[in-house]
Amino acid sequence: MIDPRRLRILRAVADHRTVTAAAAALYLTPSAVSQQLAALEQETGHALLSRSGRGVRLTAAGEILLGHAHEVQAQLERAEAELAAYAGGSSGEVTVAAFATGIAEVLAPVLARLAREHPGIRVRVRDAEGDQSLPLLLDGEADVALAVEYRGGPGADDGRLSLVPLYAEPFDAVLPASHPLAMHPAVSLGELADSDWIGQSPGNPCHDVVVLACELAGFQPRLVHSSDDYRAVVALAGATAGVALVPRSALRGMELKDTVVRPVTGPAATRRVFAAVRRGAQTHPLLRPVLDALRQEAANLSTG
Repeated sequence: MIDPRRLRILRAVADHRTVTAAAAALYLTPSAVSQQLAALEQETGHALLSRSGRGVRLTAAGEILLGHAHEVQAQLERAEAELAAYAGGSSGEVTVAAFATGIAEVLAPVLARLAREHPGIRVRVRDAEGDQSLPLLLDGEADVALAVEYRGGPGADDGRLSLVPLYAEPFDAVLPASHPLAMHPAVSLGELADSDWIGQSPGNPCHDVVVLACELAGFQPRLVHSSDDYRAVVALAGATAGVALVPRSALRGMELKDTVVRPVTGPAATRRVFAAVRRGAQTHPLLRPVLDALRQEAANLSTG
């Protein structure tokens, strides 16, 4: 008989790719994780992991068991949601992990809406980059994630998550005021191919969005400077250090000294934002109002 508690450990190892990282996420020692995995292999009669460089990867048998682990976890989430509904669970705390502009544009208004309409729900906000909120969600550190689509990120068919699309917004070009294209009403990415670029750090979802957009325009951006703070990006552009693409909402209310902002014509970078919960939890009486409020605020958000 398979111990379902060990399936959670298998999921953590699959997510984090090393025993050490999985142990840290589960607040266990690496030796305890290794022991539980060894016991799971004994229970199933199959090798579930193999070494891959400095990490581990699941064997074919491990992948089969992982799919069932996702189903077991989703069913447990559904059971918890139904029990909470039965108990009239209309009050409690919900932790939402979100990136900075998502907090400012959507999540802050959601808190005000929930305070009026669902005063029993207390939301705790945790600032996390667009690719960091999902690991927090999967590790149980957050109940809802506000995240950004990125290459290699989870899709709608991910067995661990239930995704709620919220909004898409364009990136605008930020140019030094002295740039030759600064007088143009709009620019195409191809016209910026020979410029130095200011981008986000590799691993940041917006880094991937910008690089992919430039690749589709036929060039690799010459990334000279990097910062995950858009105020720093704009300041560097104003100092003639290069050009940048910045999500439109991140520019609202920002001082744009010595820079100009221009829309991008043709194929352009777009940031797609979604909310996520662990699959099976979307009907939880504490989470459903939060997701509904996120949808409503996103629908009111002007991204044009």
